[in-house]
Amino acid sequence: MSDRLKDSHGVQSLEIGIGVLKVLVESGSAMMLKEIAVAADMPPSKAHRYLVSLVRSGLVEQDRENSKYDLGPLAIPLGLAAVDRLDRVKLGLKSIAELRDLTNETTALSVWGGFGPVMVRWERPHRPITVNVVTGNTVSLLATSTGRLFAAWMPADTVRPHIERELSQGRSTEFKTLEQVESVLQEVRTNGYSFVRDSDYSSQVLGLAAPVFNFKNNITMAVSIVGVEGMSDLGPQSLALTELRRTAAALSRRLGSTR
Repeated sequence: MSDRLKDSHGVQSLEIGIGVLKVLVESGSAMMLKEIAVAADMPPSKAHRYLVSLVRSGLVEQDRENSKYDLGPLAIPLGLAAVDRLDRVKLGLKSIAELRDLTNETTALSVWGGFGPVMVRWERPHRPITVNVVTGNTVSLLATSTGRLFAAWMPADTVRPHIERELSQGRSTEFKTLEQVESVLQEVRTNGYSFVRDSDYSSQVLGLAAPVFNFKNNITMAVSIVGVEGMSDLGPQSLALTELRRTAAALSRRLGSTR
């Protein structure tokens, strides 16, 4: 924020009104006037005055049958417009840098490309032995944790041809049939993350990845941690997995996901 903006005088009534609107946003459901007043820390009469203006603007609406207030018709396009203008990759890059600092492991961000998941950026940990991740590289759907995430949550008609091609090429020795693949992908969906012990890179590499969803609740990115077997703890109770899932969930919320 610029110094000029910090020093400029705002409109206090607008800021208070936005505070009332924020109460409704964070509640997740319609509220009575008294509930809104308590949450906004103001008398009901004052809250009512702001709600009247918010209703007139279309940001809030009131149910005539039960008198409860909820987000109005203008709130939806306003929210979608804000989400649409978010730079998802920029948000993701900041997140993987923070995740690297928390875990001291190699972290990476991936998106779906024309031929599969593409590594956009990776962050090197602060230690001598690391795993080099090639940016711009399209990774296997079957042999990497990132690939399995996209295979699990992307539309089946999009990923099926790629999976069939990898099976025919023998990209992963773990799978021989589509049924075997689907069994593992269902496990990924159930767990909410993917773990692979032998990835595209080396048999000594461990891959852990979690999905990031957008406001349509579709997978839009993958955040991953790449470790070295014998040095990295990427297990079910590990700090790495805890922070990975927290990071992916925070990104999903930032992008408007309700999953």
